[in-house]
Amino acid sequence: MDHLPSWNDGPAKSAIESFVHAATDAGSPQFVPEDERIATFDQDGTMWVEHPIVTQLAFALARVFALAPNNPKWKDAEPFKSILARDQAAIAKFTMKDLEAIVMATHAGMATGDFHATVSEWMTTAEDPRWNRRYTELVYQPMLEVMQYLRANGFKIYIVTGGGQAFVRTFAQQVYDIPPQRVIGSAAKTNYAYTKEGRGVLVKQPALLFFDDTAAKAEDIYLFLGRRPRAAFGNSDGDRQMLEYTQGNGGATLAMLVLHDDAEREYAYGPANGLPDVKLSPFSQATFDEAAAKGWPVISMKNDWKRVFAFNP
Repeated sequence: MDHLPSWNDGPAKSAIESFVHAATDAGSPQFVPEDERIATFDQDGTMWVEHPIVTQLAFALARVFALAPNNPKWKDAEPFKSILARDQAAIAKFTMKDLEAIVMATHAGMATGDFHATVSEWMTTAEDPRWNRRYTELVYQPMLEVMQYLRANGFKIYIVTGGGQAFVRTFAQQVYDIPPQRVIGSAAKTNYAYTKEGRGVLVKQPALLFFDDTAAKAEDIYLFLGRRPRAAFGNSDGDRQMLEYTQGNGGATLAMLVLHDDAEREYAYGPANGLPDVKLSPFSQATFDEAAAKGWPVISMKNDWKRVFAFNP
């Protein structure tokens, strides 16, 4: 039985199959007990589309327009002024500080349950402008197959993302069959409060609790799980430490990176291998070289995947 039908035969597919065999064969010197079978996946760019902007930022931009009537000062204050003017050139130049200000302004002040409902409602209608499909349809079919293959062999699957933990938890069960408690991501502070009916709620605050990227991914995996993963999948410089941490285990391990080199079916960016450079989630030549030196298979979207999305023929 082919557990990875959307994959072309080659080193990447073989690496996944060989790892699973080694980890689950009781007679293998690399056998991994089932309670230690943990696999972590970055989300944006690893499990679904992240360019030209990540889905959470698309949601935040939509929220700026929805909240603008109650925030008249935004029309004269950056970065909101450029968003409301639909100034794409200015938006393209937003710094990380600008993006954080947008997310905090559009996510804070809501009870966590209300935030969940708002994201869920937006997700039912919001569409990516290139494919005219809902964002939840832009999931990489080959990666869904990897997750299912690992689950069938006793692995627990976790999302470890630089994106918002609360944001991803709203749809992780539906899209990836990953329950909310298995999502680790960047998080804002919350305060405990009471509704007018006296019900206890958590209210999101305009302050970052932690940013789950680069070294923080390894740190937060330990914080939440207390042990190293056996398999880890990423697509950018921000995932290097998670893969390094995973490879530090004894026994069978697998660390893989997705390279976006298919401009026709998705996007092409790096700048590894001479691909176009990007500000968001770059896959640098240094990371590509580290992968080669440490034996991390690099997944070529163009060569290793028969199809990218479930709706592809």
